[in-house]
Parts: sequence; C-alpha cells; structure tokens
Amino acid sequence: MARRLPTQLFVSRLSFYTTNEELKRLFSPFGVVTEARLVKDPRTQRPKGFGFVTYESEVEAQSALKAMDGRIVNGRLLLVEVAKTEGQEKEGTS
Repeated sequence: MARRLPTQLFVSRLSFYTTNEELKRLFSPFGVVTEARLVKDPRTQRPKGFGFVTYESEVEAQSALKAMDGRIVNGRLLLVEVAKTEGQEKEGTS
C-alpha cells in the first residue's frame, strides 16, 4: 500500500502551457508553498500536464486540496489529491 505524503499534493489535468511559477501562484493563497514542480517530458522538456505542490503544513495542503480539486483553470478541470510515494504499490506482490 502506498504511503501518502500529507504536505504534498499531486495536481493533474493542468494546461500544457502552465509554468512552475504559475502553479505556485495558483496554490499560494492556501498557505506557504515550499515547492511547485511540473513533471516534464525528458526528451522534449515540455510539461506533461501534471505536477506536485508541497506546503509547509498538512493543514495548508488540505485547504488547497478542498479548494482546488474540481476547479476549472485555463479551461481544464483540475484533479488534486494527496501525493503518494513511488513504488510502494508493488510491495508484497510476487
């Protein structure tokens, strides 16, 4: 089972024209954003339409999640959820 990271949010369905700075600005009203990072295609360096936003506290992250999940930004319906650690879904399988 994946372990959740309570201060980090996974944000998907972003516009492909969104920048790291825009992502941070979009989520800043809900608390102190310590990192806003878009995931980019390693070959083209273009954003893949999803990223991560990290807050100083779990309370701030939950506030942003409640406010931003399902919100329309740049014509796109955002999906926001608490981030999970990588690779832990496969533990215990043979």
